[in-house]
Amino acid sequence: MGHLIWIIPVGIVVLLVLWWIATYNGLVARRNETKNAWSQIDVQLKRRYDLIPNLVETAKGYMKHERETLEAVIRARQQCVDLKNAGNIGELAKAEGGLTQSLRGLFAVAEGYPDLKANQNMLQIQEELTSTENRIGFARQAYNDAAMRLNNAIEQFPGSIVAGSGNFKQAEFFEVEAPEERKAVKVSF
Repeated sequence: MGHLIWIIPVGIVVLLVLWWIATYNGLVARRNETKNAWSQIDVQLKRRYDLIPNLVETAKGYMKHERETLEAVIRARQQCVDLKNAGNIGELAKAEGGLTQSLRGLFAVAEGYPDLKANQNMLQIQEELTSTENRIGFARQAYNDAAMRLNNAIEQFPGSIVAGSGNFKQAEFFEVEAPEERKAVKVSF
C-alpha cells in the first residue's frame, strides 16, 4: 500500500513533464514552419527585386523622358531590399505596397511607348514578373497561415504557459494595408 502513495504523485509529475515536452516541441515545429514559409517569400521577393533592374534598363532605352518614373521604381526597390535584409516584416509589407504602386506607374507610362510594348525582352520580363507576383501571393498566404497557427499555439491555453517560459514570440503577418495595393500589378501591354 505504501508503494501506491508514491507512484501516483510521481506518475502525475511524469505526465506533466511529458505534456510540457510535447507542447514545447509543437511550438518549435510551428515556429520552424513559419520560418520556412517566410524563406519562401524571401526567395520570391529576391527574384522580383532581381527582375526590376532589367525591367528598368529595358524601359530606359525607350522612355528617355520618364526618368522620374524609372527612379521611383529603383528607389522603391532599394527600400524593399533594405527592409527585407533588416527583417522587419510589417515595414517591408508597407514598402512592398509602394513598390507595387511605382511598378503600376511605370507600366501606365509604358503604355504610351509602342516600341517598348513590342520589345521581346520587355515581354519576357513582364511574363516573369507576372509569374513572380503570383508566387509571392501564394507564398504570402502560406506564410500568413503558418504565422496564424504559431500565434494560435502561443496564445491558446495551455500552450501559452509553455510559450511564455520558452520565450516564443508571435509572428507578424505579411499584410497589404491599402485596398489599391491589394490588386496585383498589371504588367500586360
